[in-house]
Amino acid sequence: MLKTQHSPIPPGSEKHHYHILDGLRGVAAIVVVWFHIFEAYATSHVDQIINHGYLAVDFFFMLSGFVIGYAYDNRWKTMTTREFIKRRLIRLQPMVAIGALIGALIFYFQGCPVWDVSQVAVISLFAATFVNILLIPSPPGMEIRGLGEMYPLNGPSWSLFFEYIGNLLYALFIRKLSTRSLAILVVSAGCGLASFSFWGPNGDICSGFSMTGTEWTGGSLRLLYSFSAGLLLFRLFKPLNVKNSFWLCSLSLAILLAVPRLGGQNAFWMNSLYETACFTVFFPLILLFGASGKITNPYTDKICRFLGNISYPLYMVHYPFIYLYYAWVKNEKLSFLDSLPGALAVVIGSILLAWLCLKLYDEPVRKYLTALFLKRKVLPRETPVIQESGLPQ
Repeated sequence: MLKTQHSPIPPGSEKHHYHILDGLRGVAAIVVVWFHIFEAYATSHVDQIINHGYLAVDFFFMLSGFVIGYAYDNRWKTMTTREFIKRRLIRLQPMVAIGALIGALIFYFQGCPVWDVSQVAVISLFAATFVNILLIPSPPGMEIRGLGEMYPLNGPSWSLFFEYIGNLLYALFIRKLSTRSLAILVVSAGCGLASFSFWGPNGDICSGFSMTGTEWTGGSLRLLYSFSAGLLLFRLFKPLNVKNSFWLCSLSLAILLAVPRLGGQNAFWMNSLYETACFTVFFPLILLFGASGKITNPYTDKICRFLGNISYPLYMVHYPFIYLYYAWVKNEKLSFLDSLPGALAVVIGSILLAWLCLKLYDEPVRKYLTALFLKRKVLPRETPVIQESGLPQ
């Protein structure tokens, strides 16, 4: 059942960069920001507008499996597991750290009664910041916001926690599976995830952000299925002839993530059926169409590059501002139209901050760490052949 797989990319051949996949990653990251904004007007996911934004994480995990396979599957004869882990840490951890620091600063200076900073000792804030920087889930005594989150200073860090688990599983186990064995894993995990959606507590797969048994089960199934499915799609991938694939896939992805809750409180099965169709049919098709597409328009190329560049920083820096926005809306009892200027400021400001973090912090730090720990000089014009994770980066 275990054997080293053969990559569809012939050894020594030149790899191209999937700019369309980068662009789709950015589109999904922007939808996630809007999804979090609309949480301020909902009592639960059942009545939330832009309802299925949390499915972006499943798309990210699937994209991650595809591009990790593309970037690394044919490199294991010359690369050790230790080097792979170093590469992943260098790629992901700097933005985890800056996201935690931004979250700590905003938490301390927020000045709003929704989360009373005066009730949190400074030493507790430092401890919470430290474990978030290291991506260690917060123990109960360090969950300073009181919402039961793994990472109360920057909620989306939970998906990075599972991304690291996926990377370790890939390096130690999944990459060695034959294509047939990988397909069995995908089907098994997919059945498990669908079962969680249909017979779980809420009729959805919006889970993984805390350490409770239900959340841990849901998050693990989301990662195991989607990451493995992405790797399987890479192994089986044969390009199709798809015109205007970026715009077609972007629109499709945005619509799928924004669809309202189906069935309400009385028919959870309808929503479960929709989500199962998304992660078993629609997301794989969007991924395959995006990987098959070619960019012929220079403006589309620039858009995809920009969206790809800011996607991971945007994902990692926007949520602390969502806490502020949420508190403002609740304290002032604002409708969405009343707070629309603030919502736009959060979106535009987060994109601008993401770009600044990328250029002034993330790229220089990664360049330094690469030269320090991978023992090679990073040339001034060197660019990676692909962004080596499906998380929005």
